[in-house]
Amino acid sequence: MFKKVAVANRGAVAARVVSTLREMGVKSAILCSEADKDLPYVSKADESAVIGPAPPKDSYLNREAVIATAKALGAEAIHPGWGFLSEDPLFAEMAVAEGLVFIGPSPKFLSVMGDKVAARKEMAALGLPVSPSTGLLSGTPAEMAAEAKKIGFPLMVKPAGGGGGIGMIPVDGEEKLIKALETAESQALRGFGQAALYCEKLLVNPRHVEFQVVADKAGGVRHLWERDCSIQRRRQKILEEAGAPNINRESLAEMAERAAHVLGCLGYDHLGTVETLYDPDFGFSFLEVNPRLQVEHAVTEEVTGVDLVAAQIGLAAGLGVETVLESYGRRPGPERGPGSGTESGAKNLAPAGPKGHALEARIYAEDPVRFLPSPGKLAVFRPPKERPGLRLLTGYAEGDAVTPYYDPMIAQLIVSGPDRAAAVAAMAEALGAFEVEGLKTNIPFLRLMMGFEPYLAGDLHTGLAERLVGYEGYKEKLEALKC
Repeated sequence: MFKKVAVANRGAVAARVVSTLREMGVKSAILCSEADKDLPYVSKADESAVIGPAPPKDSYLNREAVIATAKALGAEAIHPGWGFLSEDPLFAEMAVAEGLVFIGPSPKFLSVMGDKVAARKEMAALGLPVSPSTGLLSGTPAEMAAEAKKIGFPLMVKPAGGGGGIGMIPVDGEEKLIKALETAESQALRGFGQAALYCEKLLVNPRHVEFQVVADKAGGVRHLWERDCSIQRRRQKILEEAGAPNINRESLAEMAERAAHVLGCLGYDHLGTVETLYDPDFGFSFLEVNPRLQVEHAVTEEVTGVDLVAAQIGLAAGLGVETVLESYGRRPGPERGPGSGTESGAKNLAPAGPKGHALEARIYAEDPVRFLPSPGKLAVFRPPKERPGLRLLTGYAEGDAVTPYYDPMIAQLIVSGPDRAAAVAAMAEALGAFEVEGLKTNIPFLRLMMGFEPYLAGDLHTGLAERLVGYEGYKEKLEALKC
């Protein structure tokens, strides 16, 4: 096992990794920007160092600075978290060339999965269902539009690289296509440094269901079931759960096995998430593979009992899948105590199926009507206290500032219960007890979702958040919650 790991990330993810490293007996070194150096999670690491000023390109995306600082601190490995450099094959290659272990898949898989067009071809060849799509588009906007029209409307224009909903534009008719292509190209170039686009057939209000896979370098592979991430705004997830309600369990089990089998055929060698869209009439269709830890990983931990951060570190240190699941498995479900690391002496394998139900709400500093960032000082920041069945992941404390430089997520609130109804009730209670003042948050929106009849019935789809916001009286209900 490693003696020291550098954490090249910030906020909740950095706090999460530091906590797990401590419980594994591994020293941690936080690499942070000038803007983040005084945040509370930084002081909880064994060491820390500033890698640059606030703008991400000068700090968290500065490959050379991250690697040089990690080496200077004597780290043996780098944990990239999610976002920033976590899916950058060049960074992974540079780290390995400098004698550091990249805690993630082999760089070649970052290249393959990062090219969504190539990944779709690969998955289709291996038997996963894939919706109709173009190849990589080229030429003038008019020439690209002519190629895109062949798959029919509605369609989605998408960047071939990147993620987070950036550059994804739905198009329902020919008259809007060229403008959408030009806009997506500009957004992709600005967000990811490459303008490559493709188009795929758009399913209207599908479910977003993803499957967690754990694999090792010797060919071992296991799935840890599914998560439903259908509640989204601006095509970005805000509320996730495990398992997926109102989908046949046999169908979910079959798709989970197929996802694990396909990654096994590729020789994939780390944590990975196979994302799909689900429509009751068409079934599952492959979306993409995320070759990193997902923000919503905690709901899988709650229902399977596997510490996924510890599993990442163990896999990177050379442990096999079965050893990782045995070493970093815990008793799952609502009776599990708070915390994010491995419980001492726990040696339970992940169960054959998920146990109980878990929800995660992403708490953002944003306007709950337009969902635009709302940076500012956390004059009051009083989350509900952790207890059995309730976890909190955050990198902030009362008095800290949420700057405009980074993603405005300030916390992840995770609850679990014996069934979905109990988990929803626990989430509603926890959100009601979450006090934040000094800036706007999406907590009122999340509270209203907890009482929204379609959500309570498990009738989830990617347009449900917009449906709630569009209801007459939504703003008045926010006012009643003192938004």
